Amino acid sequence: MSLAGLETARLRLRPFAPGDRDAYRALNADPVVRRYLGGVLTPAAADAERAQIAAFFARRGLGMIPVERKADGVFLGTCGLSHTPWYPDLEIGWRLLPAHWGQGYATEAALAWRDHAFGTLGVPRLISVADAPNVASHRVMARLGLRFDHEALLEDGGETFVAHVYALDAAAWRAGNLSAGPRV
Repeated sequence: MSLAGLETARLRLRPFAPGDRDAYRALNADPVVRRYLGGVLTPAAADAERAQIAAFFARRGLGMIPVERKADGVFLGTCGLSHTPWYPDLEIGWRLLPAHWGQGYATEAALAWRDHAFGTLGVPRLISVADAPNVASHRVMARLGLRFDHEALLEDGGETFVAHVYALDAAAWRAGNLSAGPRV
C-alpha cells in the first residue's frame, strides 16, 4: 500500500488531513462510540491521538486512519491496523460515528485492511480485541473471518476489562477458510 491509503467500492481509507480535526474530535467525544474504549476524549487528547496516529502512519503505513465515503467525502470514522500492548500480533480495529453504523462500512473497511495485512504485508496472524459485552464488534470480527480465540482479562489505562480476542491466520486466509465458527 502506498501511504495514500486503500480504497474499496464505497470507501477511501486515507491519511489524516487538517480538515479532519473537528470530525475526529466529535468521534472521540461521543460516549456511545467510546463506551468500550475507556470513555470520551477531551479535544486536546483527541488532537494528540490524531497526531500520533498520523505520524505512525507516515512512518509505517499502519494506524487507525480515516474512513471516508467516496460518494460525498464524508468522514465516517477510522479503521486500521495497530499494535496492542497485550499481544505481538497486529490488531485490526474500527471506530465509526453512530450515524454510519449498520451500513456495512466497518466490515468493508476492515476487509480491505485484513486483505492488505495478509496479501501485502505478509503478516502470519491478525487479531481483533473487544470488550466481552461489545457484541456488535464481535459480529464484525466474525464477518471478517476471524474466529473466537480466547477470553482475557486485560488492563488499559488502569482499568481492567474482560476481552474477547478473535484471530485469523494467514494460512486460513489464503485457503479461503473464513467461516466465522462459534461465537461466544
